[in-house]
Amino acid sequence: MKLKLYALTALLLASAAGMAEEKEGYRFTTVVQQKATPVKDQAVSGTCWCFATTSFIESELLRQGKGEYDLSEMFIVRQKYLNQMADNLLRHGKGNVSQGSITTSWMTAFNQVGIVPEEAYSGIHYDSPVHNHSELAGYVEAISAEAVKQKKNSKQYQELANSLFDIYLGEVPETFTYKGKEYTPKSFAESLNIHTSDYIPLTSFTHKPYYEAFEVEIPDNWEHSRMYNLPLDELIGVMDHALKSGYTLCWDGDVSEKGFAYNHGVAINPDVENAGLYKDSDRARWGQLSTKDRLAEVFRFERPYPEVNVTPEIRQQGYESGKTTDDHLMHITGIATDQNGTRYYITKNSWAADGNRFGGYLNMSESYVRAKTIYILVHKDALSQELKKKLGI
Repeated sequence: MKLKLYALTALLLASAAGMAEEKEGYRFTTVVQQKATPVKDQAVSGTCWCFATTSFIESELLRQGKGEYDLSEMFIVRQKYLNQMADNLLRHGKGNVSQGSITTSWMTAFNQVGIVPEEAYSGIHYDSPVHNHSELAGYVEAISAEAVKQKKNSKQYQELANSLFDIYLGEVPETFTYKGKEYTPKSFAESLNIHTSDYIPLTSFTHKPYYEAFEVEIPDNWEHSRMYNLPLDELIGVMDHALKSGYTLCWDGDVSEKGFAYNHGVAINPDVENAGLYKDSDRARWGQLSTKDRLAEVFRFERPYPEVNVTPEIRQQGYESGKTTDDHLMHITGIATDQNGTRYYITKNSWAADGNRFGGYLNMSESYVRAKTIYILVHKDALSQELKKKLGI
């Protein structure tokens, strides 16, 4: 009886240890982390493109020793909407007047109208504690459609469009005072000494020649921006070199996969079918599981699993099949590793600081980034001289 009791106790302890091991979670060690401003919340608005780019520019100001700024996203968003409406009219209704966009739109608006601090233009001029463009976006579409129907860019249409944004986002300040000094939006932008031509978009696809720029075929690229095409390993190399050299970068990519789990603070690309587990002792058990059960286990996010070795061909297939889409823009600020040595990119999101246990950040695995990146944006000085020469920069 005692032997059976001892055996049962040992079995229970072993089972408990196994369960504890199963739920060890993701343990991250920071390799490098660059400066960034606090996380902000885009809330109920499709303006990740602006939040990510604004955060990136704020980090650029920190990197350049200019201090910490809180810049107004909605000042830029307003001008972007106006630009889209004008473009849609010229395209006879075949343009893009959605809430989304890419970093190009930030740069274009900045060059057109400048920028202001958040305190001078919050962009919330309606009954809501947070950004909510659900109603505004509907009116943007309706007014744009009517202008196309009328086939006329009338003075009244222009006034109506501006009045719409005055009502929802607030009137644009002609002047404002910031830290005791009076500015216009243009003079404030000039004081930041940000040169948009210094920022280089980079991508990696096999259907276009490497080291040449091309127009990436995504709906939000309505301004037809051209991005330099690099071999995949070189694109990752640029990211690593930039982050280790004091720079951050904007990241545009796909977040629609089950492996993108913001609430868990990770984005992973597990090799569900072939990799098994890290421990050889678990491979027999893994081999007996169905694909459905493997997926269920992996996507409990209770510990890291081996990930897909993403080749340029795998990446291209995802893009061409529509599995990899242009969903979301975020701000990458560093590199980390998990307890198994897998590399991750520390990523600042715009879904509120209390959205997960990482304070609004998440860690995207290298495999996920290789597979799901549409493009990145980085300062040209983060590129090696050799690469600058190849690109003619």
